[in-house]
Amino acid sequence: MNVLNIAVKEIKHNLRDRKSFIFMLAMPIVLMLILGLAFTNIFNSKVTVGTVNVLYKVNADAAVSSSFQAFVKEAGKSGIHFKQVSEKMNGKKEVEENNYTAYVEMTEKGIQLFGSNQNGIEESIVQGMLTAFADKYNLAAAVARVDASKVSTVMTIGFSHDYIKEKSLQSPKQPGSMDYYAMAMTTMIALYGAMAASSLIRGERTRNTAFRLSAAPVSKGEIFLGKILGSLVVNAIFLLVVVGFSHFVFKANWGDHFGIVALVLLTEVFLAVSFGLGISYIAKTGEASRIIIMLVIQLSSFFGGAYFRIGDAMGLIGIITNLSPLTWANHAITKIIYANDIGAAFPVIGLNLGISVLFLAFTIISLQRREGL
Repeated sequence: MNVLNIAVKEIKHNLRDRKSFIFMLAMPIVLMLILGLAFTNIFNSKVTVGTVNVLYKVNADAAVSSSFQAFVKEAGKSGIHFKQVSEKMNGKKEVEENNYTAYVEMTEKGIQLFGSNQNGIEESIVQGMLTAFADKYNLAAAVARVDASKVSTVMTIGFSHDYIKEKSLQSPKQPGSMDYYAMAMTTMIALYGAMAASSLIRGERTRNTAFRLSAAPVSKGEIFLGKILGSLVVNAIFLLVVVGFSHFVFKANWGDHFGIVALVLLTEVFLAVSFGLGISYIAKTGEASRIIIMLVIQLSSFFGGAYFRIGDAMGLIGIITNLSPLTWANHAITKIIYANDIGAAFPVIGLNLGISVLFLAFTIISLQRREGL
């Protein structure tokens, strides 16, 4: 009963702290909104190509010109419109000013394509089509040397519109920007529970209430368990509010296995609380413990992908990245949501609990060596 009473007192105390309450809720939601909107295009795997406008000029014989006109007509069906350059127009300058995607000059010696790096994808499409046309024309020329009557058959074969055939080797389900930052901000704010946890015992000493607690008919173990339980409940409430807000307001995807996702998040909260308690006994002052905890949280957030997505890092960066609790949690949650890989949660849960036990064991030993709290 004493443990529950202390836990309830701790919950009320934390919820009444308006600054902490606003910080733990407002910061992840605001960052989620800003980063989710700012990096929308980075997470968009679909590339849409609109109408492609190309200027062209033909300085070749009638056979080449007629073949190219047939090619231009077929290309128009694919949304690639060729326009013959007029005498007053400078094709290269029009491309430089980004009025057209590319400029094509057809001569007896071959085809010259002038493009701009501002329209790389469109230019590549045009280049591929011109290459196909050149190959086809060369084929017709070769046929003409053998049997001229078959040239018309070769040239009348329609141009294919399926220039690229794609087969995906990855799951079609991928997180969007808001989905990713909803997850990243939630795992990041879970680590911030260490800040409040560092004051669970030290705060009683600074407020001069440790003596009264020590004199009360309550054991150190009950005080310790009650404070940890209260801190876990408060941080769990913050996480659930952030997750609920991201899901219902920002429409973030949390998958069909939220129970196991919540378990990963709760073990991360347990890790943060244990870490905060342990550092409070390692550091000599409260200010030192807060600096250490904040440094660890910021480094973990930076290398764990809280602010920008990190791919498969190699070398020293890869080692540091894999040391971040956010990396473990984010990878596991992503697999659970988008690959239905529930098994990915268990190594992370075990790692979080194992490290938490080590910090708690150190804290308990340090607490027992003290006369008071």
